[in-house]
Amino acid sequence: MMEPAVKGTMNVLKACSATKVHKLIVVSSIATNCFNPDWPRDKIKDESCWSDKEFCRQTENWYSLAKTEAEEMALEYGEKNGLHVVTFCPGLVFGPLLKHVAVNTSSKVLVYMIKGGPDTMNNKFFPIVDVRDIADALLLLYNKAGQSERYICSLDQMDLKDLLAILKSMYPSYIYVDKMVDVDFSVGVTSEKLKNLGWKPRKLEETLADSIESYEKAGLLGVSDDEPCRLPFIYRMPPIQE
Repeated sequence: MMEPAVKGTMNVLKACSATKVHKLIVVSSIATNCFNPDWPRDKIKDESCWSDKEFCRQTENWYSLAKTEAEEMALEYGEKNGLHVVTFCPGLVFGPLLKHVAVNTSSKVLVYMIKGGPDTMNNKFFPIVDVRDIADALLLLYNKAGQSERYICSLDQMDLKDLLAILKSMYPSYIYVDKMVDVDFSVGVTSEKLKNLGWKPRKLEETLADSIESYEKAGLLGVSDDEPCRLPFIYRMPPIQE
C-alpha cells in the first residue's frame, strides 16, 4: 500500500515538472487528518492537524500512513521545485456512481449499511461529502487556492448509527445492518477554509437519495445468491478471539 501511494505521487510530481505543469491539485484523504492522539479531544481538527505517522505504524494503519507520507511529500516537493501544489482531503465519499463495474470503498460502506451482512460494523463518527461537491471543490481550488495550501472537504459529521437512522426513515423497506458496536473514535473536522473560498455543499438527504437511486440502477441493492455483502476492512470490528 505504501509504494503505490508514495512512489506513484512522486512520479506524477516529476511528470508535472518535466512537462511544465503550473498547478497540481493532489487528492489526499481525511485519513491524513484523523489519527493524532496528541490533538486535544475537544478541539475540532483543521488543516493544521496531521495524522501521527508513528501512531499509524504502531496501529498498522497503513492506508493513513501512506496517504500522510504522500501528501507531505507533495507539499514539500512543490515548495522546493516551484510547482503550485494544493492538497485536498475529502471525507467519506457518497453520491451517484461514475461506473458500476468497480464500486469505491466509501460506497461499499453505504451499500453494506443498507443490505447488511456477516460483519460487525464500527459505529465511527466520520465526515461525509458528496462526490459532486468534491468536483465543485476541486475546480474552486484550481482557480482560487494559493500555493502549498491544504483543504479539508466535508459536509456532515455524525455517528454511523445516526446515519443509519436517517436511511431507515427515508427508505424503511431495506434490511439494513443489524450488528454495530460503539468505538472510541471521533473525527470532528471543519471545512471552513474551503467554504471561505465559496464552496457550497448540498444537503445530506439529497446525497443519500441520489446515492441509493444510483445503487438501485446498478443492481447493487438486490438479493443475491453469490457471496454475501462484506464491509470494507477499516469499518469492521475484529472477530472475538476465543
